[in-house]
Amino acid sequence: LYNRSTLPAAFSDLLPHFLVEPEDEYIVKNKPVTLTCRSTPATQIYFKCNGEWVHQDDHLIERTVDPATALPVMQVTIDITRQQVEKIFGLDEYWCQCVAWSTTGTQKSQKAYIRIAYLRKNFEEEPQGKEVALDQEVLLRCHPPEGVPQAEVEWQRNEDVVNPVSDPNFFITADHNLVIKKARLADTGNYTCVAKNIVARRKSTSATVLVYVNGGWSTWTTWSSCSAVCGRGWQKRSRSCTNPTPLNGGTSCEGQNVQKSACVATCPVDGGWSEWSKWSACGADCSMWRSRECTQPSPGTGGKECQGLDLQSLNCTSEQCPQTVSGAEDVALYVGMVAVALCLTLLLIVVVLVYRRKKEGLDADVADSSILTTGFQPMGIKPSKPGNSHLLTIQPDLTTTTTSYQGTLRSRHDATGKFSMTNGPLLDPLPNGSHTLHNGKLNSDPAEFVSRLSTQSYFKTLPRDVANTSYGTFNFLGGRLTIPNTGISLLIPPEAIPRGKIYEIYLTVQRKEDLRLPLAGCQTLLSPVVSCGPPGVVLSRPVILSMDHCSDACLDNWAVRLKKQNYEGAWEDVLLMGEELVSEPYYCQLEAETCRLFTEQLGTLALVGESLHMGAAKRLRLVLFSDAYCSTLEYNIRVYCMDDTQDVFKEVMQMERQLGGRLIDEPHVLLFKDSYHNLRLSIHDMPQAHWRSKLLAGYQEIPFYHIWNGSQRYLHCTFTLERLSLSTCELTCQLCVWQVEGEGQSFSLDFNIAKDTRAVDSEFLLMDSNATALAGPSAFQIPYLIRQKICSSLDAPCPNGSDWRMLAQRLKLERHMSFFASKASPTSVILDLWEAQHFHSGNINQLATVMADIGKQEAMIFLVSDGEC
Repeated sequence: LYNRSTLPAAFSDLLPHFLVEPEDEYIVKNKPVTLTCRSTPATQIYFKCNGEWVHQDDHLIERTVDPATALPVMQVTIDITRQQVEKIFGLDEYWCQCVAWSTTGTQKSQKAYIRIAYLRKNFEEEPQGKEVALDQEVLLRCHPPEGVPQAEVEWQRNEDVVNPVSDPNFFITADHNLVIKKARLADTGNYTCVAKNIVARRKSTSATVLVYVNGGWSTWTTWSSCSAVCGRGWQKRSRSCTNPTPLNGGTSCEGQNVQKSACVATCPVDGGWSEWSKWSACGADCSMWRSRECTQPSPGTGGKECQGLDLQSLNCTSEQCPQTVSGAEDVALYVGMVAVALCLTLLLIVVVLVYRRKKEGLDADVADSSILTTGFQPMGIKPSKPGNSHLLTIQPDLTTTTTSYQGTLRSRHDATGKFSMTNGPLLDPLPNGSHTLHNGKLNSDPAEFVSRLSTQSYFKTLPRDVANTSYGTFNFLGGRLTIPNTGISLLIPPEAIPRGKIYEIYLTVQRKEDLRLPLAGCQTLLSPVVSCGPPGVVLSRPVILSMDHCSDACLDNWAVRLKKQNYEGAWEDVLLMGEELVSEPYYCQLEAETCRLFTEQLGTLALVGESLHMGAAKRLRLVLFSDAYCSTLEYNIRVYCMDDTQDVFKEVMQMERQLGGRLIDEPHVLLFKDSYHNLRLSIHDMPQAHWRSKLLAGYQEIPFYHIWNGSQRYLHCTFTLERLSLSTCELTCQLCVWQVEGEGQSFSLDFNIAKDTRAVDSEFLLMDSNATALAGPSAFQIPYLIRQKICSSLDAPCPNGSDWRMLAQRLKLERHMSFFASKASPTSVILDLWEAQHFHSGNINQLATVMADIGKQEAMIFLVSDGEC
């Protein structure tokens, strides 16, 4: 220690002052802290903690000299342990103070507090997740855990630090809360409050902030043109929920997206001539004239102009013509006119002679003038050999259900002549010009027919799919074409083909992806695209085309149109459901799942629906397949989503049979609404001890427009599962299918992947095992003669109403009364529709019961005479 005698004289009277004072310290875990104190000039220096002197042995004292002042400097350090601090109980904190002495007095340093550092695990208040609208203010609260020293707080979004300096939209309050001034879509994420000090770092649970956007309507489009060309019709306008589009669960727009309004179109006025004016006086040129005007009425609103001349002239008689002196010029004129007349007479004589000579040559060379028939026109059948003339003169027994033609039918295309036909028939004749019919069924090679048909210029776009094509040759007895397992058929009633004519008719299904229809707005394809033909054949009465549709069959929700493809390949609207006119060549009955189309013109046809509001729904068919054999841990379940029509289902079944798949559940039907929401599918409730899903997301999603436009025949998604052991064979789970923001359905699956190893069975593919083409009486439930008896009995109106009208009511067809009444034989059209509806399931005794209910008391109702009505 220094004493007074050893200090320099100039500094012996100075009080000590501190160069370094002890500061507050924190003990982290069990690590001791060191306190340091430095003073000059001083003779002694010690630490005092909580009022007690620290033992001299616990001090580490160093003596040096300050080079600037040459004064002696004393530095003392001590170590404080956790045990020393923990001995102090109560409200007092552990503190230490440095005391320095000199010859003139004593100085005390500031107190240094020593605390044990810690940070608790649990937050006193954690942030909570919120769903907020766009541009709304968001407040996320955070009260960090208790700690010494007090914890610092920072915020993270998706593991990235939120920096209010770089993004002023964020603000952190003094009490550590996070404020998002105006929520943006980019602010959607998981937010975490992070508290840290020298001891530890704690994270709160994440709070999900979802910024949603409520949908808003766009402005209305302009009103469409009036649907009627003349008179009362309707027009519409539409809007879409895209201003903005709903996002992140935001509410959809309320109200209708389509508005319809009645309208009256001004009828076009065709122009009409006024009366002729009086003839004018005879002029110097020996002519007089009169005029008229197109003013009764004047053409308006697109009406036609008057046809014909508005000015007429007429030569005057010799008495009315002013007399003039004939000169040399008149004589020359008359001579010239006589010469021209003579030349014209000679030319006419020459033309007549040439024509008569050619006509005589034609009569000599052509024995049968029917060879001049061109184009695909109905043609009479003429035997090619005299020995076969009896083939078409034998009248078949119409009371039997089958007809057998023993021989061949040859068309006139076999005739040979000296004329080369540059415009031949639309269809080339069959090989050898023949078709053989046995028991009403047509025997020919479908592949040969399709190949020959596709070579024609108009039919090059037809599919070459033999499995989905049917054809046959028919006469006035009619018949039926059916494409098995598709729900598509064509009924050709008796007398639809004129007597003496034979037509070769086909029926086929077009692939939607190969023949895309122009769809716009809310339009969607509701049926398969069906071709029947050839186009241009002349029919005496309508045939009935039956095909499936996938709408909810509520015309209040839809505007359903029949579209037809013209010769140029463009699609035209030919019928609007609910506004049919009996004078048009098309008429339609829309049943729950089937459309029955009466048509007098063959061609390529399809049903297109336009939803009038969001309540409109399509029927979807959900079909589940899996692998028939599974030898690995992975197991795939394929879920197909398709229009609820038999033709698409048939195609999927055939494809899965080729892939070796098997059907694991019955098909299910789901209503898919026009709500712009996607379709979601997920699998739940699997036994976790045996199975797990390999999907990263909780569900799979099919976009709305992929389903609604109907241009893709089927869509599917695959759920890949994994069993934990090869011995696991039982699988039970729930398949959930729902439309976002809409109602859904749940299907239970319970099957053994090892026991049921059968591939796709023919159970669904052989439901329709009937012949694809039937000709004559075998194609109908009602025999031909009995049919004629029914028609003659019911066509004539009866005073008591026991006629065709009551038959329509009993068969629940009264909605089509006006259509039936427009036909020459209403009963015949009703029976045609009954045949189309009940070919597979019809019972003629049931029809007899209906006839008895009408009021016919005879037991043999079908033998009633015409005069008894």
